[in-house]
Amino acid sequence: MYRILEKQHLNPTVGKMVIEAPLIAKKAKAGQFIILRVDEKGERIPLTIADYDRARGTITIIYQIVGATTMALDRLEAGDALCDFLGPLGNPTKMEGLKRVAVVGGGVGCAIALPVAKGMSEKGIHVDSVVGFRNRELVILEEEFRQASKEFRLMTDDGSHGEKGLVTDALRALLEQNTYDEVIAIGPMVMMKFICKLTKEYGVKTIVSMNPIMIDGTGMCGGCRLTVGGETKFACVDGPEFDGHLVDFDQAMERGRTYHAFEEQQCNLFRKEVEQ
Repeated sequence: MYRILEKQHLNPTVGKMVIEAPLIAKKAKAGQFIILRVDEKGERIPLTIADYDRARGTITIIYQIVGATTMALDRLEAGDALCDFLGPLGNPTKMEGLKRVAVVGGGVGCAIALPVAKGMSEKGIHVDSVVGFRNRELVILEEEFRQASKEFRLMTDDGSHGEKGLVTDALRALLEQNTYDEVIAIGPMVMMKFICKLTKEYGVKTIVSMNPIMIDGTGMCGGCRLTVGGETKFACVDGPEFDGHLVDFDQAMERGRTYHAFEEQQCNLFRKEVEQ
């Protein structure tokens, strides 16, 4: 069992937990993820490692309450324990040879983008960050991004916090002013798709972190398969990071919609069970 040491709500739909997992913390790196089960009857879900503390032996996860499993996860409190907590999985973010990068996060994807920005900054890489949210109420990790970035731009769709506009607006301005070795985009698939379309205009290599449905995390189930450069890849073992200019986003989004319909059905069943 993996004990929950801390729990915090970052906004009405996003929670943060610090989990006691010393063996995972010993090997964890930015860009990797874990798979957890809330209880013995629960499904397995992947969550990116938002932070780790090797000395304390802890892993920090950030989750959005969108389905039955994340609803069940959010019902737990500090002192409770998770049934399963497996990791670190996936390949860590490649940072060698980079001097200046732009990190772009959208919504809860910022929880994945932050350890990347933080890890690169700690290695002496110049990091400029852009984060985007629908409105002020949904903003998370603002101060953490400021600390990890040389230049920081916060965008909201309605202008209620930071600047009004999309992350692509801020990124275009940065691309006009600076030369980057790489852009790293993490967030909703449609956001990553349009960021890649933008960076292709400027000829800047772009890395995206893909988080499709996963079950086993070892490439056996095939649920997380993607088409990258015309080849089938598995996000859990080949990724989760890929060259965004090679990813077939339309196919990935279509598969995601199929799974989302099933998840919505399961979520409604879970709500009825809780209400009873």
